[in-house]
Amino acid sequence: MTPSVARSPGMPRLLVLTALAFAGYAALLPVAPLLAVRGGADAFGAGLVNGVLLACTVVTQLAVPALLRRFGWTAVLVAGMLLLGLPTAGFFLSDALAPILLVSALRGLGFGILTVTGSALVAELVEPARRGQAVGLYGLAIALPQVLFVPAGPWVVEEFGFAPMIVVGLLPVLAAWPAYRLSRMAERVPEPRRRAPYARMLPPMALLLAATLAGGALITFAAQMHDGGAGLTVAALLCLTLAAAFTRWWAGIAADRRGPRPFVAPLVLITAIGMALVGWSVREPAAVVAPLLLAGATLVGIGYGALQNLTLLLTFATVDRQHYGAASTMWNVGFDVGTALGSVVIGAIAAGASFSTAMLVGGAVSLLTVPLALRRGRD
Repeated sequence: MTPSVARSPGMPRLLVLTALAFAGYAALLPVAPLLAVRGGADAFGAGLVNGVLLACTVVTQLAVPALLRRFGWTAVLVAGMLLLGLPTAGFFLSDALAPILLVSALRGLGFGILTVTGSALVAELVEPARRGQAVGLYGLAIALPQVLFVPAGPWVVEEFGFAPMIVVGLLPVLAAWPAYRLSRMAERVPEPRRRAPYARMLPPMALLLAATLAGGALITFAAQMHDGGAGLTVAALLCLTLAAAFTRWWAGIAADRRGPRPFVAPLVLITAIGMALVGWSVREPAAVVAPLLLAGATLVGIGYGALQNLTLLLTFATVDRQHYGAASTMWNVGFDVGTALGSVVIGAIAAGASFSTAMLVGGAVSLLTVPLALRRGRD
């Protein structure tokens, strides 16, 4: 009997590290913008919180390959976990926008290290024939903390204040130990001998960017785009994150059987329809149409989760093993640029027009990627 992918050498440590680190990341995605709002920030300022986090993430992601060559996997991985966790304590000190942005920037440095190294390792630890399952498990380790903490965050803040969620944001510090143990296995990743085929990675990166723009917009502004209370916000975020968790797992298994490409275009359309429903539901924030909001959040979650795994598999399929690091970097840049745009651009549109208009624009961005979803490429 073939051993479970979850028991492949290094996978248990990678899954533990990922779950701890993403718990700290996810807990503050909806909460840090709310902290800024309490300190007097408007929708644009609130959007900047996650925008700055992810801008620093992207800059760091581009530097990770050079950092690994210069300092080695152990120093970089452990530093990443500490940077993602320790600065979070700064949220106890101030709710003013400038200090919040500073903490977010430091956390972004750690998150950039986490994302590039994590997705590169999942490709390295498991053979290609079972990579879809491995990516599915890795996706679950990312998604389950989001299921737990993203919907709970606004409710916990309303009932108990910000302190409990800030404490959860410190959890990545505990991931430093599995990071240290895992880093020794990572040294076997081969150095590239020629330039990576970056042009071939752009289409899946663009597909991912549109999906994460939609998901990032809902996560950042779910508590601000309606007056239906914390209960409705929790329900909407639960619909989003549960759907994303299930489809991340499902997409890995389905891709091992049929390849990733047949599923991409339908999921892009599902994402666009979901954003349209969300936008329609919040036309009147004081009279939000709750069933439409929940249905839209569920559809966005389906696309948001599945497209993350499918585009990661498509990206790895464009390169040889020596370029897994470059593929991981490109995929993560797409993920975080999309999430940042979902915070900053959607926030700016909402501040100038309305959240309804902003969500419809997010859906239109997904529709623009349909031609990329239909093109055939190397799988």
